[in-house]
Amino acid sequence: MFDYALYRIGQFIALSLPLKIGYKIAVFVSDLHYMFAWGDRRDVKGNLRVIFPEKSDREIRRIRIRMFRNFAKYLVDFFRYEKLDREYIRKNIRIETSKYFDEALAKGKGVIVLSAHIGNWELGGAMASLSGYPLWAVVLPHKDKKVNAFFDHQRESKGMKVITLGIAVRKCFEVFKRNEMVALVGDRDFSGSGIVLDFFGKASYFPEGPAAFSLKTGAIIVPTFMVRNRDDSFTLRIEKPIEFNPSGNKEKDLLEIISRYKIIFEDYIRSYPDQWYMFKRFWIE
Repeated sequence: MFDYALYRIGQFIALSLPLKIGYKIAVFVSDLHYMFAWGDRRDVKGNLRVIFPEKSDREIRRIRIRMFRNFAKYLVDFFRYEKLDREYIRKNIRIETSKYFDEALAKGKGVIVLSAHIGNWELGGAMASLSGYPLWAVVLPHKDKKVNAFFDHQRESKGMKVITLGIAVRKCFEVFKRNEMVALVGDRDFSGSGIVLDFFGKASYFPEGPAAFSLKTGAIIVPTFMVRNRDDSFTLRIEKPIEFNPSGNKEKDLLEIISRYKIIFEDYIRSYPDQWYMFKRFWIE
């Protein structure tokens, strides 16, 4: 109940004030939170140290502070969905190579819009839906039912359809059969049974889901990232679809597909480390 009240208060403030003032308040609150979130600071520092072993503690600290602030802005954007329309998209969001969505849909087997916890993946999904793409999003349910309903309402208000993680497999198959799109994040495994791969030189778990769906259904994987620019505008970067011819060896094929988009994840995280919102220890010890 407390979390729900905080989210609704945050939404009220975000909707009541101009966006730039909302961002300033969010940064102020983030800086206060940062002072006391010693556990998150420790884990984020450890993650960044794996990515950038060559950087000094001062450089790591600067990235970490920006990460906390950018995540606060991410929440402001999410709270302001009522104000998100085509005019906002025209002024604030630049789309690169949207033809890749169209080319993938033309295959007729559905599309996996694959992202990571980078930038503003929620806003990217909303933008795609408002642009007319038939998008479903697989989401991890919040333990608080009211908070979960709030999050789902925000997504659905912009045309996205929500698939809860617990029923995702069956529902995703139905969506792919209709040649529609499913948005998945592929940089963190929530099942506890993911595939272990090298990531920035250390072992980590990756979820099988995106690669397994592609192998089973033929759905095309299109890596997609909504990144924040320095002026707080956004760029939706749609990468070239991952074309893959299965060998028939499931385990080998899964590893090959995940390895391909894992490299893309690494490139984006190196380029936007202050937008990779991973506040818990990521790698296998």
